Parts: sequence; C-alpha cells; structure tokens
Amino acid sequence: MFFGSAFVVILFCIFGGFFTDTSASVFEAAQKWVSTNLGGYYMVITSGFLLFTLWLGLGPFRKVKLGPPDSKPDYSTLSWLCMLFSAGMGVGIVFWGVAEPISHFTDPPFAQAESQAAVGEAMRYSFFHWGLHPWAIYIILGVSLAYFHFRHKLPLAPRAILYPIFGRKVMEGPVGHAVDILCVVGTLLGVSTSLGLGAMQVNSGVSSFSDIPTDKITQISLIGIITAIATVSVVVGLKQGIRRLSQFNLIMTVVLLLFVFVMGPTWFILELMSTSIVEYFQFLPQMSLFDSFEEESDWQATWTYYYWGWWISWSPFVGIFIARISKGRTIGEFVFYVLLLPSLFTFFWFATFGGTALHAQMNGSEIAQVVDENVGFSLHALLQDLPLASITLVWATLAIMVFFITSSDSGSFVDDMVTSGGHPNPAKPQRVFWAVSEGAVAATLLLVGGLSAIQNASISMGAVMSLVLVLACFALVKSLRRDQK
Repeated sequence: MFFGSAFVVILFCIFGGFFTDTSASVFEAAQKWVSTNLGGYYMVITSGFLLFTLWLGLGPFRKVKLGPPDSKPDYSTLSWLCMLFSAGMGVGIVFWGVAEPISHFTDPPFAQAESQAAVGEAMRYSFFHWGLHPWAIYIILGVSLAYFHFRHKLPLAPRAILYPIFGRKVMEGPVGHAVDILCVVGTLLGVSTSLGLGAMQVNSGVSSFSDIPTDKITQISLIGIITAIATVSVVVGLKQGIRRLSQFNLIMTVVLLLFVFVMGPTWFILELMSTSIVEYFQFLPQMSLFDSFEEESDWQATWTYYYWGWWISWSPFVGIFIARISKGRTIGEFVFYVLLLPSLFTFFWFATFGGTALHAQMNGSEIAQVVDENVGFSLHALLQDLPLASITLVWATLAIMVFFITSSDSGSFVDDMVTSGGHPNPAKPQRVFWAVSEGAVAATLLLVGGLSAIQNASISMGAVMSLVLVLACFALVKSLRRDQK
C-alpha cells in the first residue's frame, strides 16, 4: 500500500513539475469533460448523501454506538469539535469568506449584478457551498469507518467500508488496494488544494506588511516552510500535536471572527445572516437539484461542481480523521454534531466576513476589484478598511498559517494510517514522507496553473471518489441491519 500510493504521488509530481503545459491541459480537459457530462450526476449524488445522513441521524440506528455498547468518547466534545472543524474546512473558509460572496455579488447566477437581489443570492449560495452538503459527504465515510473499525475491529482504512459487500477478499486483494490508493491520492489532492489556497493567502498577507513579493516562488517557499512545521506536529502525534494546534487554531479564528463582527456593520450582519439562513432552507431543494443556469455559462462548473468535487475528493481525509477521533459516539450524536454545528459556525463566518465586505462594496469600497485582481488578498483588503489593521493583518496571517499546519498534519496522519494497513498510530517515518508529499503536490498544482489547476484537479478526482461513497452507503445499511437482528 505504501509503495503503490507513493509511486502514484511521485509520478504526479514529476508529471506536473516537468511537463507543466501538458499536465495543465490534461487537468483542464478532464474538468471540462466532468462538468459537461457529470454535472447533473454531481447535483443528484450530493443531495442523496445529505438525505442519507439525515436518515442515519433520525432513523432506527441513531442510538447505535461507534464502538462497543459500553464505550466512552476518547475526547471531550469541545476538543472533538475543534479537531473536526479544523480538518473539515481548514484554510478554505478563510480564503473564500470574503471572496466568494463578493464574487457572487458581482457575477450572480440569476440576479442582476450588484443589485439588492444579488446580495441575498451571494449569501445563499455561499451557505449552499459550505453548509450541509459538504458535511454530509464527510459523514458518509466517517461514520462508516468509525462503525467498522470500533465495532467490528476492521482496519481504519477505506477498504474496510466495503467489507459487507465484497467480504474478506476486499481486505487482502487488488480491489481493496485500489480503493485505498484512490483515497490516499484523493486526500493528497484535497489537502493540497487547501495548502495551495493557504500559500496564496499567506503570501498576500505577508506582502501587505512587508516587501515580500506576491508570486509563485514565494508561495512555494511558504509551502516548504509551513510543511516543515507541520511535519514536526504530525511526528509529535494526535493528542499532543494535532489536538493542541486545532484548539489554538479555533481560538485564533474565533477572536478574528468576533473582531470583524463587532467592528463591522453588526446589525447588517445579523439581519443578513437571519434572512439568508431562512432563504437557504427555503431554496435548498432548488439549489440542490438545479443544473445548468445557461448554456454558455460556466458558473456552476466554476463554483458548485468545483466544490462538490473538492468535498468528495477530500472526504477520505476528513472521514478517516473524524472516524479516528469519534470512538464512543452514537450515530445520532455523530450526525447531529458533524452536520449542524460546523454548518452554523460557517453561516456565521460567511455572514460576518462576506456581509462586511458586501456592505463596504455597496458603500464605495473597491473590494470587488481586489478580489478580481488577486483573490488571495481579499481578506486583507477587508481588514485594511477596519480599525487596528496593522494588528489584525498579522493576526489573520498567523491564523491562516496555523490552519495551514493543521490541515497538513491531519492529512499526512490520515495518509499514513491508510498506507500502514489502517493502523491507528502509524510509524513516524511514514508521517514525515506524507507531510512532505502534501507540500510537494501543493507546489506542483501551483506550478501547473495556480487556482485553476487546483479547481480542475478537485472536480476530476471527485467523480471517481463518489462511487466509493455510494458503495459505503449500501455497505453501512447492510451491516447495521444485520447487526440489529
């Protein structure tokens, strides 16, 4: 498993690093094919995952424990939530918190650009892309792995979720190897997407209070530095390294969030959030199943398909990680916490940062122009319009760096668990290899084409990974029904 996965990753880096034009064309062609032929499939399958998780959380198996009936959680609820949130959204929420609502405001799918209707649409679709759907996707793999690992003593590896369908041969044969390698590569691409975005934003932040230029060389250098720090964290381990960093990360993020909430247009934020949450649930069926706004428009490919592909390709990473830390939780508790609480926090985040940016834009600011010219600088452009900018710019950059580190060390920890046969505490030398590999893949994606290459790789990888999630749904239901007889 280790050598098979490592070979694919090294081959990817060589292909992207030495044949950049060819690899960029391949990623773009794959993205266009998926968007043209599988866009409707993405919309239906992600909605199906959401309905399935709601059934799990409210249905007859909600009281089943992820472990023996007398098992207790290994972590407090607060520590558990800190780790799953840092892993589940990572630096992406900081990167897009300002940029996405502003982008939808200036280029909405339906409303007239920069109109009052565009404000509501901007927030509604930001909630849609970061709300219930991504967390439902994570739950599919996470609850399945936690159940089969802690309840049935199977390895903490993706192949375990297919055991009820294929039997013992999936644990030792080529099908199991293929599934695990697919998930390792998916995790690497998903986490590397986050690292690439983080490098762009850290570069923008550092350049705002120094003479460091904003370019790919600087971003790749930042990836190298932060990957080195993340490597130390992942070697230290889950409880002392990743857990403490995740808690520190959440504190820094909440402080930044509350600062913008208080210093920004507070009443506008509250009104926008309450209205947008109501409209989000009101329009959720329509947004979930509507495909192709206009024939000549690539809006859905740029946004919705990209996100669904990103979340699906990232699901092995988040699913395995939250499975590892969720022993002793009931299925209902798992679904409730993982689906609702991070979604509500995300709504507050986008209403605060996106709402403040929208308010500023409607009152003469030029944030939209900044987003159009350099999306990585959007958060810093917003903070420069608020008090204490010299302090908050540094604080935000540090918070992004910590998000960067927690995403990297969590991802490498997961890859190491999978490639070591599902061992919950894998060998440290392999942790170093996967931490370095994630940095190398992120640098490769930036070399190949920056943000567009990152988006193309995510959309393409998600199409393949979605088949594993569909099989996981059937396998979990089959096992739950058999165990309850």
